[in-house]
Amino acid sequence: MNPPTIYDVAKAAGVSTATVSKVINNTGRISEKTKEKINRIIEELNFRPNVIASAMKGKSTYQIAFLIPDVSNPVYAEYLKQIEERGQELGYNIVMCSTDDQADKEARHINLLKQRRIDGFIIASKFKNVALLKQLISEKFPVVLFAHERPELSVSSVTVDDYIGGYMAASHLLALGHRRVGVIAEESVSSKERIRGYKSALSESDITVEDHLIVISGPAVLDAEIAAVKLLDREDRPTAIFGCNDLLAIGVMQASRARGIQVPEQLSVIGFDDTLLCSIVSPKLTSISQPLRELGKEVMDMMIRKIEQDEVPKQRVRMLPEISVKESTARIHD
Repeated sequence: MNPPTIYDVAKAAGVSTATVSKVINNTGRISEKTKEKINRIIEELNFRPNVIASAMKGKSTYQIAFLIPDVSNPVYAEYLKQIEERGQELGYNIVMCSTDDQADKEARHINLLKQRRIDGFIIASKFKNVALLKQLISEKFPVVLFAHERPELSVSSVTVDDYIGGYMAASHLLALGHRRVGVIAEESVSSKERIRGYKSALSESDITVEDHLIVISGPAVLDAEIAAVKLLDREDRPTAIFGCNDLLAIGVMQASRARGIQVPEQLSVIGFDDTLLCSIVSPKLTSISQPLRELGKEVMDMMIRKIEQDEVPKQRVRMLPEISVKESTARIHD
């Protein structure tokens, strides 16, 4: 049985880990009633403060960095909302930094945050600077990857199951009678898994996977519009397109509108993330949704365990997505 942690004490007392740390270190303004309650629980659990990571011995800043690659993608705002909410419950502030998917910006942000004695790093989605990530891990900085995985590295991660999500998206389109299904995807680990799921669904339906129907795009809506042209201008154009995130799917819808192709009457479009944009565009975008609240809670809890315990084994948590059917997909008309 693992020894009790400061996290266990905080949970039992119904307070944040920051409050427990202040009681242990006799700092801050804590009511006598709360102090007594925490000290009683410390005794009951046989918790020994000397096993707290050095960061908790009055040196913690109670700040966690959240690095994102693209501030224009609304899914990151939705991630932040859930992570920040859980962080506040546990006594931690979140510092968000956008890297614009650039390795040099990743390095500048991380070096600056290390100087500010940040307690840990939650790194979302694409992260190009693998050498820097390896360095953080070797220096034993608390790091958790969010919305992507690096199975080859000794680093924990929390993500939705991208493979299942891609499989769900393709299966939905196949169930509507579509047999030529295109894909617009970014160059990322998550997109590769979503494409792998898409391919599995096609193969199970005895449909040959045509690699020329999979087009790699930049991250912006305009990038996706340009990429979609490669599919929409084909003589044998697909009857449905899977955008590997909502921005890419919306780019497909805009390119379709510019060509007089009606969605969903002449082209079904499905996205991934189910952001607020899905309900704003017309027609409303069918998308694969993520359990945002559960993802945010899990990544914060995992990060706090890493900050407050000396040795935490690598964990890979994957959560199941769901499909949110709206107006942009329809049964194919022969």
